[in-house]
Amino acid sequence: MRYFFTSESVTEGHPDKVCDQISDAVLDAVLAKDENSRVAIECCATTGMVLVMGEMSTDCYVDISRIVKDTVREIGYTHGQGFSYNSLAVITAIHGQSADIALGVDNSYEHKQGGDKYDLIGAGDQGMMFGYAVDETPELMPLTAQLSHKLAARLAAVRKDGTLPYLRPDGKTQVTVEYKDKKPIRVDAVVVSAQHDEFVSQEQLRADIKKYVIDAVIDEKYLDKNTKIYINPTGRFEIGGPEGDSGLTGRKIIVDTYGGRCAHGGGAFSGKDSTKVDRSAAYMARYVCKNIVAAHLANECELQLAYAIGVANPVSIFVNTFGTGKLSDEELAKIVRENFDFRPLAIIEKLGLRRPIFKKTAAYGHFGREEFPWEKTDMAATLAKYL
Repeated sequence: MRYFFTSESVTEGHPDKVCDQISDAVLDAVLAKDENSRVAIECCATTGMVLVMGEMSTDCYVDISRIVKDTVREIGYTHGQGFSYNSLAVITAIHGQSADIALGVDNSYEHKQGGDKYDLIGAGDQGMMFGYAVDETPELMPLTAQLSHKLAARLAAVRKDGTLPYLRPDGKTQVTVEYKDKKPIRVDAVVVSAQHDEFVSQEQLRADIKKYVIDAVIDEKYLDKNTKIYINPTGRFEIGGPEGDSGLTGRKIIVDTYGGRCAHGGGAFSGKDSTKVDRSAAYMARYVCKNIVAAHLANECELQLAYAIGVANPVSIFVNTFGTGKLSDEELAKIVRENFDFRPLAIIEKLGLRRPIFKKTAAYGHFGREEFPWEKTDMAATLAKYL
């Protein structure tokens, strides 16, 4: 069976990613001073303006305006009149966490019944979260998602190191892979759209991006004479970032996760502390799936977790190995329950989620990057015993 699948990514200068990074930069700044803070910050950006809004309960103070401008400067918006760190208007609209929500988060349903310390914190909201892993890349990620992220990250790298100094921060990438019998065999199409200054010709830009970005990222074994390459297919791309299109936190949740390869619960990650299971449980679900695949219990694994607000334990756990499991999905779900604790406080301790580590997750994907604790495969040996 042959089929084609496509994933996309965006650079750190994409307007939605600017907002994700600002939200997580604020979160990190607060956690660095008060690790028990409750934070749910969102951001929107447009020409000349950033609005930071949401809820925060903390014992510390952070300079949000300075955090916003520093983040925008680091991304690369340092010139021009439309969106630049030194001319931004920063508006804040932040209030404390709802007392009604705090009732369940601070003292879960189970803890009220006499549970242990891990029952102390209940889920910050209801909802479902998904994790995923597949054995088609060393990172156990879909090839389409990994290549899209690496192309986007490479665009930023050659801009910042001066290889292609005419590039500007905004950009998008997209990769289509042809599969045969569920294995990737070739790249069928590559799309790269890169913001640039007004002095470069399209001919030079296309030649440079082919040489310094596409050829540097995609293994030649996946490219052939029929691979279609589109570089700035509309032509000019001078106006970009929040000047060209408004940005909003949480509008790139498929880019953040698995490139559309598996289901998504709908919750965004950025700007949320880890009592919010939208974030922490999604990280834990990835950790479990990656260890299942690393243990060779399955070639592909999706895990769904679902929570009720104020309740520590998930209300359901669902495993789907798409017919690749060495054991049945029912057996694997039982193994998952026996070996992993999905209560929010247990997840926070297991993955070290009170630390200020989140800003760097907010561009180029939350998964498939070994620097993050949820990418460890330290449970693979334990799980392999079930074979």
